[in-house]
Order: sequence, then C-alpha cells, then structure tokens
Amino acid sequence: MKMEFLNGKGWRKVGAGLAVGMAFFLAALFLPIPVQALSDDEVKAPSAVLLEPQTGKVLYAKNADEPRPIASVTKVMTLLLVMEAIDEGKISLTDTVTASEHAASMGGSDIWLKAGETMTVDELLKATVIMSANDAAVALAEHVAGSEDEFIQRMNQRAKELGMTNTVFKNCNGLDEDGHVSSAKDVALMSAELIKHEKIFDYTLTWMDYLRDGKTQLVNTNKLIRSYNGITGLKTGTTSKAGSCISATAKRNGLSLVAVVLGCETTADRFASASTLLDYGFANWTTATPEIPALNPVPVTNGMETQVELESQLPESLMVPKGMEQKIKSEVTLPESLEAPVEKGQLVGSIRFSLENGEELATYELYAKEGVASLTFSSLFQILFHALIQL
Repeated sequence: MKMEFLNGKGWRKVGAGLAVGMAFFLAALFLPIPVQALSDDEVKAPSAVLLEPQTGKVLYAKNADEPRPIASVTKVMTLLLVMEAIDEGKISLTDTVTASEHAASMGGSDIWLKAGETMTVDELLKATVIMSANDAAVALAEHVAGSEDEFIQRMNQRAKELGMTNTVFKNCNGLDEDGHVSSAKDVALMSAELIKHEKIFDYTLTWMDYLRDGKTQLVNTNKLIRSYNGITGLKTGTTSKAGSCISATAKRNGLSLVAVVLGCETTADRFASASTLLDYGFANWTTATPEIPALNPVPVTNGMETQVELESQLPESLMVPKGMEQKIKSEVTLPESLEAPVEKGQLVGSIRFSLENGEELATYELYAKEGVASLTFSSLFQILFHALIQL
C-alpha cells in the first residue's frame, strides 16, 4: 500500500480549508434562525389561526376571517363575561343559581339540570368548562344578565369592543342556529381576552371532577391537557354544522400562544391541527426582554407646571423570531412640548419596538402621569405673591 504525505504547501491548503469551514460554522451558529413556513396542508382544518395574545400578532392564518359556525367554542365569550362579572364584584363564585325551565331545556352536551335545581357559580363553571354543558352555560348567562337574550346582547357588544368583525352570537352555548357564526381570528381575540383572567385555568386544566356529591362525573373534552406540553386550555366544540373545533392555549418559557382550528372532520384532526400550530409557534418564536429607553418629561407651556412625567404599561418581554433576541430597537415619538391644560392620562406619544430589519414587534402608547392646569392671571398673581413672601 502506497502512502502519500503532505508537504508544507499541502498542509497550508488543509489549514485554509479548515479555517473557512470553521468560519461558516461560527456564522451559522450566531446568525438568526429563519422562521420556517407552515404549509396549509399541514393544518387539517378549513379555517385556522395562530396568535400571540399579548400583542395580537398573527403568526399563521388560513381562511382566518371566514364566518362559520363554531359550536361550543362560543362558550369562550360566555366565560369571558362571567369572569368579568366576578372580577367586577357583580357576582361571586359562591352565589347560588336556580336553574330555569329555559336552562333545563337545553339539549346536546349537558349535566341534566332540572328546573328549580340549585348550584353555585363555581359548580356551573366547572360544568361549562370541563363538560361543555349547554344547560350550565345558560344558567350562568341568566344569573349574570337576567335572561339569555340580554346576555346575548352583551356578548355581541363585547365582540364589537374586541374587534371581532365576523361574529354574530345567537345563543350563549354554541348550539347550531342559523346566523350564529364567528371566525378563527375572532375566536383567537376573545380567547386572548379570556386568558387574562387566570382563574379560568383552574377549570380548563382540570381533567376530571364531580358534581352532586360525586353523582355526576365531569371529564374534560380537551384531550390536549393530558398530552401537550405547556397547554393551559381552552375550549372545544363539535356540532354537525360546525364540525370539530378548538381554541387551544399554551405557554412555554414565557411565550403564550392561541391556536384556533375550525371545521375539522374529526376530533383527531382537531387536536392534531392545534398541536401542529402550537409546535410551529414554539419552534420559531421566543421571548426577549427589550431595553426600555429613558422616558424624559415633556415640557409644558403656559401651565402651572413646566413639565409632565410620562407613564405606560410597557412589556416585560416581547415575542421575537428565535435568534433575534439581541436585535430589538426602540423608537420614542413625543412632541417637543405640550400646551396646558394637560389631563392626567392624556395620550402624549408612543414607543415602538422593532427588529433591525424594520419588522414591527409592538407599539405602546405613552400617557401623562399627572394633569397640568393652565396658567391664569389669578394663579400667576398667587405665585408672585408667595414668591414675595419668601423673600
């Protein structure tokens, strides 16, 4: 066997090749990882969306604005209004609710409420979230608003406030009814609002519970809470018109996501599509802590004070593509001065966070921390008078 040895020139070529290879390796190691596209074929649903709830940024959309039936995913709005009523002190978890004839007449998934039967708000929430009970949802609606019809009006009003432009509610539980529609994007919006009420996770993450002293078993319809890492909720729904639907929420390493799939042919497709969307989000995005620039006071002209401090609900973290955590820029937009009077909470400017490539991450408004009254002749006289006294 003949062996050949490299001379000095040959070793120099090898060294140069290794250096180039190492340079490419290091460059690949520190360059941002491009977001991998998700094809519509991978999501076995006619309508779907993936949304980051803090900023409302849509990460994936497939016919996301198409109005369609959403079955019991409707209960996301019902639950939102109930949780808001609890937080506002209008109702409490310990309230006793008496089931009406109307509530007891619901079909589909239910807990077989009888007219005149009593349960607490807490028990009805368990039944609505875990078992997707239609009768329990109506009982809650009547307790909050006095009647289901009044509650439905509030549902539609709240939908408008949240920017849900493709939604019309005709009932509070999602039973098939002509004209009762929403869209994947709208469902994501109301889901993002619901999960602000962290108490809801006590119910959405419960796999099994009981009512009526253990006589009625509740088993969660969302199978992802036993199989998906980071799942936090939220609501499933199935009817003949709507197909199999779900709004699934999850959180990993500080990043929250909402995945909505509507109209799947099977429950297996529903859960698989939601998992695919969430996997896609967690694989390609992460959270980063932005550097908050100094917010200097804004000068005020013709006011009792010469400047006004600013305040804002700035984020602790922002969602960014993986590999771009150190590429966040901020830009503050403020006027040179404000003319008095300035009201407390008055919109003054904004701070915009973006990536170096110009992609916007989020914009937050800046407000006057305190009010500044106008400088009048009488107030000027008082200032001069006090100044003279101190001389």
